[in-house]
Amino acid sequence: MHKAWVMRDYSGFEGLTLEQFPDEEPGPGEVRLRIEAFALNWGDMDLMEDRYSYSFSSFPARIGMEAAGIVEATGPGVDDIEIGARYSTLPHFYDNRGASGESLVVSARYLTPAPANLSAVESASIWMQYLTAYYPVVELAKAAPGRVILVTAATSTAGTAALEIGRKCGATMIGTTRYEYNRDYLMEAGADHVIVTGADSDGFADELKALTDGRGIDAAYDSIGGGLMNQYVGALAKNARIFFYGMLDKDFPQIPYAALFQSNALFQAYSVFNYIEDDEMCAKGIDWVNKALAAGEISPTIDRVYPLEGYIDACRYLKEPRRTHGKVVVETGAAT
Repeated sequence: MHKAWVMRDYSGFEGLTLEQFPDEEPGPGEVRLRIEAFALNWGDMDLMEDRYSYSFSSFPARIGMEAAGIVEATGPGVDDIEIGARYSTLPHFYDNRGASGESLVVSARYLTPAPANLSAVESASIWMQYLTAYYPVVELAKAAPGRVILVTAATSTAGTAALEIGRKCGATMIGTTRYEYNRDYLMEAGADHVIVTGADSDGFADELKALTDGRGIDAAYDSIGGGLMNQYVGALAKNARIFFYGMLDKDFPQIPYAALFQSNALFQAYSVFNYIEDDEMCAKGIDWVNKALAAGEISPTIDRVYPLEGYIDACRYLKEPRRTHGKVVVETGAAT
C-alpha cells in the first residue's frame, strides 16, 4: 500500500485529498518507483483547473510528472533499468498517473538515472526546468557569442534555467521581472541585463534596442503571453524566433503579424514534451544537462521542501508572490 494525493474534479489544489492505494504492478515496458521526492510545476496548477494543454481522461487523477525515486519493480520487456537504483522522471504527458505520492508506475522511456552528485530532492527538480529551456535556447535559438536572447518572467525555474544555459553557451541573456528586488538574483543566475517591466511596459522595445546597439533580440523565450509580446516585438532582429511556452497572463497573445513580417520572424508554440517524444533529441538533451551538471556549469536551486502531508501548503506557497526562488519540492519519506 502507498499514499497518494488525488483529485476528483477540476476544483484546483484545495480539492486534493491524501488517500491509500494498493501498489500497482508495472505492465510491459513499465517501471514502478518508490517516490522519494516530487517537484511542483506551474503546469500542475493549471491542469488542476483544466486550463492546461491537455485534460485528464478520467478521475480520480494524480498530479505531477517530475519525481525521483528508487526502482522497485520492472515489467516485461524492461532490461535496461536497475532495480534498487535511483531514477528521475522526464517531462511527459502523464494523464492521471501523476507523481504526487509514494509510488508511481511509469513507462521506462520517461526515466533517466538520477545524477550521482545530486540528492533525491535535487534529482526531482532538474529535468522539467532544464530540458524546457535547453531545446529553445541551445537547439533552436543556437545560443552562442553574438546571439541575444530575451527571457520573460525570468525568476521562474524554467526562466532561470534559460539564463544559466545561455550564459554557458556565451549568448547575451536579457531577463525580465516585475520587481526590482529580483535584479541581483537574475544577474547571478546568468542575465547580462535585467529589465523591470512593472505594471507599464511602454518603452520595452526601445530599451531592448538600446541594449543591443539597435540590432534587436534573436530570440524570445516567453512564458507570459498576453500583451507583453506586443511590447517587445518591435525589437526583433531579422529572422528572430519567439518561443511561446506559457500563459502567465492567462490569455493567449494576439500574434503581432505585422512585426513578424517586418523581421521575417517566426512565432513557435513550444512544448518540451514534443522533444522528449523524439528519441534522438531526448537523448541529446539529457546528455547535455548531465554534462553541465557534472561540470558545475548549471545547478538546481531549491526554495522550499515540504513533507508529503504538506502538499496543499506547498501549492499555496507556489502561488504566492515570492522573494526567494527555486523549485518547491515535496519529500515523501517513503524511501531512503
